[in-house]
Amino acid sequence: MNKGAIQKFAIWARNELIAQVSQRAYQYGIDESGFGDASADTLNGRLLTAEEKSQRQELIKQVKEKGYKQVMEEVAYTWFNRFIALRFMEVNNYLPSHIRVFSDASGAFKPEILNDVLHLDLPGLDSGKVAAYIESNDTEALYRYLLLTQCNALNSALPVMFERMGGYTEMLLPNNILRQDSVLGHMVSDIPEEDWTDQVQIIGWLYQYYNTELKDDTFAQLKKNVKITKERISAATQLFTPDWIVRYMVENSLGRLWLEGHPNAELRGGWKYYLDEAKQEPEVEAQLAKLREEYKTIKPEEIKVIDPCMGSGHILVYAFDVLMQIYTSAGWDQREAAQSILKNNLYGLDIDDRAAQLAYFAVMMKARQYDRRLLTRGIQPNIYSIRESNGIQAMTIEYFHRNDPKLKADIESIVTEMRDAKEYGSILNITPVDFAGLYARFDEIREDINMMQMSALDELLPVVKCAEVLAQKYDVVVTNPPYMAVSNAGAKVNDYVKKNFPNSKADMFAVFIERCGQMTKKNGYQAMITQHAWMFLSSFEKLRTKLLAVDIVNMAHLGARAFEEIGGEVVQTTSFVIRKSHIADYKGEYCRLIEPTSQQGKEDMFLAGENRYAADQSNFSKIPGSPVAYWMNQNALRAFENTTLGEKTVASVGIQTGDNERFVHCWWEVLFDDICFSAKKEADSFQEKKHFPYNKGGEFRKWAGNDYYVVWWQNDGEQIKESSLQTGHHYQQYSDDLKFKPLVTWSRITTGLPAFRYKNSGYLSDMAGFCLYSTNTDLRYVAAFCNSSVAAYYLQILAPTLNIMTGQVLALPVCASADNDNRILSFAESCVDLAKDNWDSFENSWGFKRNPLV
Repeated sequence: MNKGAIQKFAIWARNELIAQVSQRAYQYGIDESGFGDASADTLNGRLLTAEEKSQRQELIKQVKEKGYKQVMEEVAYTWFNRFIALRFMEVNNYLPSHIRVFSDASGAFKPEILNDVLHLDLPGLDSGKVAAYIESNDTEALYRYLLLTQCNALNSALPVMFERMGGYTEMLLPNNILRQDSVLGHMVSDIPEEDWTDQVQIIGWLYQYYNTELKDDTFAQLKKNVKITKERISAATQLFTPDWIVRYMVENSLGRLWLEGHPNAELRGGWKYYLDEAKQEPEVEAQLAKLREEYKTIKPEEIKVIDPCMGSGHILVYAFDVLMQIYTSAGWDQREAAQSILKNNLYGLDIDDRAAQLAYFAVMMKARQYDRRLLTRGIQPNIYSIRESNGIQAMTIEYFHRNDPKLKADIESIVTEMRDAKEYGSILNITPVDFAGLYARFDEIREDINMMQMSALDELLPVVKCAEVLAQKYDVVVTNPPYMAVSNAGAKVNDYVKKNFPNSKADMFAVFIERCGQMTKKNGYQAMITQHAWMFLSSFEKLRTKLLAVDIVNMAHLGARAFEEIGGEVVQTTSFVIRKSHIADYKGEYCRLIEPTSQQGKEDMFLAGENRYAADQSNFSKIPGSPVAYWMNQNALRAFENTTLGEKTVASVGIQTGDNERFVHCWWEVLFDDICFSAKKEADSFQEKKHFPYNKGGEFRKWAGNDYYVVWWQNDGEQIKESSLQTGHHYQQYSDDLKFKPLVTWSRITTGLPAFRYKNSGYLSDMAGFCLYSTNTDLRYVAAFCNSSVAAYYLQILAPTLNIMTGQVLALPVCASADNDNRILSFAESCVDLAKDNWDSFENSWGFKRNPLV
């Protein structure tokens, strides 16, 4: 697949379509500055048709509600989605007419539909209009009419992707669409036709790349403290999940659910990312046998699977394939199975309308692959864009009062809980009600209401359907949730998360771990790929406690660079499968894939069966903070029964001046004679000097060095304290008992091995230079231990992210008596002296005397 061509086209197409639909809006007197008379009958001397007038008024209404830019954005992506859907269907010969809309048989941008227009059999096609366009030789107008008619003809089969024409989106169909340099021309010419044969890949990448500039702009705005709005959350968090990870998640959740109750060697052999159960103790096997008896009763049509953050539908499409294999293994015909999967098995939600359209289309095309007549059967999947109830009128609710006050109460409950639903998405926990009764009431009401009331009910029905999907439980929940700090979202989301998800409130991926657990049935499966921070950070310790109360069946611990589109160490991920059960002493299978530095390398290691561990998760609670340290052996685990570094040292994070630009300088930026290198307050030099050595983290360097900075600390920091009072800058300092005392320090942020440095008396420290102090333990021993391979091993467990925090260092297990070992102290002193001599050989050291090479 030529992803470079797809990316280039999608980014360009978004800008081009926005410009083109804006130009069409301008032709109807609507632009960013206003829209004139909404009831105008003529524009620029041209009389508007009744249809144009209605479309224009509808567009103006949308602009008033959402803003001009947002409406242009929405119309642009609506046409983008329709264009790529039609292109996929024509290439794969899925169009009911079997006549290409954009190209000819050779693949060139020469619409076949124009050549066959006289023999075209499209529902709704007016042969009189066609003849008139041909007579006037207006090929552009003819093509626009044929394209709109084709979209309208697909409405009955694919109503979510091809809404019925006649609205303002039809009015804004771009001009000059037959030109070679149009969006259609580039779509046909720039993307190889063979790339359109895989609906998952082509749709997923087009969706992700289409959002590229919007995502970049969203993060640029975030740097200016502009929160991420509900309209931009999807663009900011969209990440196309690698195919092998999707297969791993689906096979080990949905596939496992079926195989546990219906063993099938052929199915198992076809799922190459399926992990067999870790070897268990007999008592555990007995408990698993009871679960398998329950799974035996499950029928294919009873399995409910949901992706609550479905994006463009990648996970749902592969789940469809696995369900099809399950159905056929149970003796079902493929055509009947495809219909049943749409009606009974698959569910999907997303807050982004455009993503929901694409996911819906991808699933329908997958079903069409198994049933050639699928598009004529009127079957629709349970895949929705989340709808808000904000616009529902009280009168609409009153329609439910006639026969049953309970149903009225149910609808009131739904309308209340679904208010601002697009702000919250699938984290909304909806109270279950009598949904069957509501749908029956809908049918009753339709028989005796007018068209206006019917329109109101049509607005309500999608809200009720979304509420039902959110309220019910599922056998399998599989998703790649958004990765976004909750603090970057709006106030409503922050308040809702703090109230309902206090254990996971730091990030949306963690919130979704909790929410997906709520959506999963007892003994059901939950499969996700998330950032791996929840496994280790103290801020997620309560979440870990909840997760360790259910069974982690297996995990693919991916680390950095699991997504080829994201470089660097920032996004570190793990994919895992949880069973909502708890069996004492159960062992999960863990694949440690953090070493390969590419997406392909991680997949290869997984398939090779390398770096596999079987771990009893009850052992994790024996480690301070309960990190998911599955790779620890029993000897390493027993070390936590010893003394910890926190029992031998005191930690501090140092000074926050509130204005480093003013008070902190490189030592060569100030007068050398103004720097105090004496650690004794009673010394005369201490009282006279302005600047003092300042420990401020720095690059990787063990034992000694990184002495670049000094801080203005004359008269015990008098100027810093006064500035804090005057400017309101936050000032923080540590205890007077620790100032200028010997210390061991390290830099908080590291991308490799940690590096600890010993500093003798005379230093103050910044917040970026974390420090350990002690009055009863020789800090040379502390430096030696912290720089050892033993400490590095344990820090991989306690602090596997980019940040090494004081609590994680204090939790390191140490030998209680080794701190008096003269050999260790002598070795440490030698290392410090050698490192200091090396540092002083550089001219940026204040201890520099001469270059050693001279």
